[in-house]
Amino acid sequence: MRAVVVTQAGGPEVMRVTDVPDPVPEPGEILLRVRATAVNRGDIMQRRGLYPPPPGVSDILGIEAVGEVLDVTPGTETDLAAGDRVMCLVGGGAYAQLLVVPAVHCIRLPDDMPWDAAAAIPEVFITAFQALVRLGNLQPGEVALVHSIASGVGTAAAQICRAIGARCIGTSRATDRARAGEPHGAEALVVGDAGFADPVLEMTDGRGADVILDLVGAKYLHDNVACLARQGRIVLTGLVGGRRADLDMGALLSRQGTIIGSTLRWRTTAEKAEIMGEFAHWAMPLFGRGILSPVIDRVMALDDVARAHARVEGDAAVGKVVLLVD
Repeated sequence: MRAVVVTQAGGPEVMRVTDVPDPVPEPGEILLRVRATAVNRGDIMQRRGLYPPPPGVSDILGIEAVGEVLDVTPGTETDLAAGDRVMCLVGGGAYAQLLVVPAVHCIRLPDDMPWDAAAAIPEVFITAFQALVRLGNLQPGEVALVHSIASGVGTAAAQICRAIGARCIGTSRATDRARAGEPHGAEALVVGDAGFADPVLEMTDGRGADVILDLVGAKYLHDNVACLARQGRIVLTGLVGGRRADLDMGALLSRQGTIIGSTLRWRTTAEKAEIMGEFAHWAMPLFGRGILSPVIDRVMALDDVARAHARVEGDAAVGKVVLLVD
């Protein structure tokens, strides 16, 4: 099969599309004909040598895919069969024509959903759902502060907030990117040199944010705590702004606040299956009714993977950059 191979840690130029052995499914897994995948920050970090895959996982890039079931391993407990259209999350291996994935990590797709639209859903919408709904327990009428609003996770989070009936404030350091959430119901907040805590408090009449979805990390920790509402929840899902920061624990205590860390890639098989099952039950009907909708920046061929990575890494994309595999 054809797949994207990283020759060494580095920039987009270290990737090349070449022939590699076909994967072989094990008990409990299906073999998927990949039709499309998408670029994620985790892919970029792995390519740069900063985010290795979990033990035993393919070192081929790609953590989400959509496609057709080719084969189901005998004895696998699933209602999936050859020819079914699914989307899935994996620890790696999705930048390829074939992929093995646990059957419990697949969600059946509507027959009328195009491959490119479906490929823009799994990682970002499930990440946002996990952060806001499962962990953040966001409620109608509450305020969510979503950093990196122009990202795939950001645009997905804005839509989830609107579906719940919560207010969403979306941040970015660039005006045009801060406004990327407006079509999805988010209010724009440009982060300047003075930070974002005071503007958030002003926009909420001193209340602050009930749930903060943070893809940045250390750089934003101080302001996150400073603008957290009483009994607020910070859900940390990314570290592009650093891993280490000083924390005034007294400020967190005085707000009865909570900081929750979460990733999808390093979840156990059972944990990921539970998350995906809850997401399918909650979100798939909303996609069918048009309440949720994938946001696509570009659709590119797998052979253009270097240009696709450069666009995401350079913060030029709004929403997802999708790669058509076959």
